[in-house]
Amino acid sequence: MSSRNISSRSTACLAALALVALGACARMATPTAELDSAAYERELEEWKAKRLAGLKSEDGWLTLIGLFWLREGENRFGSDPSNEIVLPEGKFPPFAGTLHLAGGAVRLEAKPDAGIRSGGQPVTALDLRSDADGPPTVLELGSLSFHVVRRGERLGLRVKDRENPARAEFKGTDYYPPQRKWLVTARFEPYDPPKRVPILNVLGMETEETAPGALAFEVDGREYRLQALREKGNEQLFIIFADQTSGKETYGAGRYLYADPPGADGRVRLDFNRAYSPPCAFTRYATCPLPPAQNRLPLRIEAGERYLGH
Repeated sequence: MSSRNISSRSTACLAALALVALGACARMATPTAELDSAAYERELEEWKAKRLAGLKSEDGWLTLIGLFWLREGENRFGSDPSNEIVLPEGKFPPFAGTLHLAGGAVRLEAKPDAGIRSGGQPVTALDLRSDADGPPTVLELGSLSFHVVRRGERLGLRVKDRENPARAEFKGTDYYPPQRKWLVTARFEPYDPPKRVPILNVLGMETEETAPGALAFEVDGREYRLQALREKGNEQLFIIFADQTSGKETYGAGRYLYADPPGADGRVRLDFNRAYSPPCAFTRYATCPLPPAQNRLPLRIEAGERYLGH
């Protein structure tokens, strides 16, 4: 962690915590139960360390170097500027092959001497799965990897380089000191049936996401609501929110937070100390969803990850 992170400040702050919760990594059967503040501090530091390791990993967001939207038909790729997809010189041959987009399906046709591999095996022709169909088909060439992403009706090629200088130069993240105030118990208000809601991303694209319900909680005697989303294949609730720190001390496009599903009593533990910046805070090649209007809160949530302007 960076020296600017909370490790040096959290001990003093957490000494004052009498009631704490485990947060998103371990759901409590009784949300009001007392927990050991030292145990909470350890879990929070472990969560931060895991987040930092993910950002700096060989497959993390800091490795992104490109996002190219495919057009119907032939999309040539290589390092020559005449290609539709121009990749780094010295890491790609001038012309490596084509990506054929037809009716929402993408097929790779690569030159035999291009050196492209998938799953450790050389490939010259392959139908590519996008990330909308589960784990995508990942192609590799040297330090580079690339795969197809689907955003709404558009398909694109996301390119990563584990040798990207941004990865080596990353200084870490910064956090507010944790506070008991921002460990809140919310009341889950289910939608019956779950709603399909439009969510805009940073590129102006709109997708429909599933909202199983809203989360009502109190801060300083005032009630607020957040609309929760449910991602495909994930039982946790996903919350995209902005507040009055957004664009000042925290990332301008909002922050993300996960919470376990409601217990039998309909309660959900929200730990804003685990709120974090979206991937687009670290790379311009991410396609981050933005907070819906109802999740733009008229209060300052001085908890979780701050933004250093990477």
